Amino acid sequence: MSYFAAAVVRGTDGWSASEVSLAGASDIEDVADRLRDADADASVSLLFVESDDVYLVILRLDEGEDLRTFGSDGAFAEESRLGALLLGDITKPALELEEEIEAVAAEPDGDEEPASPPPTDADPVGDADLLADLGVPAKRLLELCATEGLLPSDVTAEVCQALGCADEVEELRGA
Repeated sequence: MSYFAAAVVRGTDGWSASEVSLAGASDIEDVADRLRDADADASVSLLFVESDDVYLVILRLDEGEDLRTFGSDGAFAEESRLGALLLGDITKPALELEEEIEAVAAEPDGDEEPASPPPTDADPVGDADLLADLGVPAKRLLELCATEGLLPSDVTAEVCQALGCADEVEELRGA
């Protein structure tokens, strides 16, 4: 299983990003410790984990505490050790995806007709609202995850663009 894990932290000098190895992680708290290690003094720490061009998991710590997790598809927990490690403790589904997509599609932009929601087999889990205060509301995150043809790396790029840290993450990908 191939994965990309990027810690994106906001400190006093703005956003910075570093790659994180999840090899040998024993539980979600071990993963959270690795995220804390990226910058122990960060006000916000995010970990974007993309797996096999199919799954995306986002973890968030505020001031190094209060771990919040979102997964683009709960099936990831059943299909791999990494998925079970990151999402195994999450029992609640994210906001009802179909309802959120329909609500977004029903809001026309100007004179445009409402778009029909994209089809999806995704079953997002966890806290879809974990980035709302940073400019990515739950509806937008769910919409991105449900958009057919978008890879986890595309979703990460869109989210990071909204957060203002896209260049830092793209630099990691190029390294």
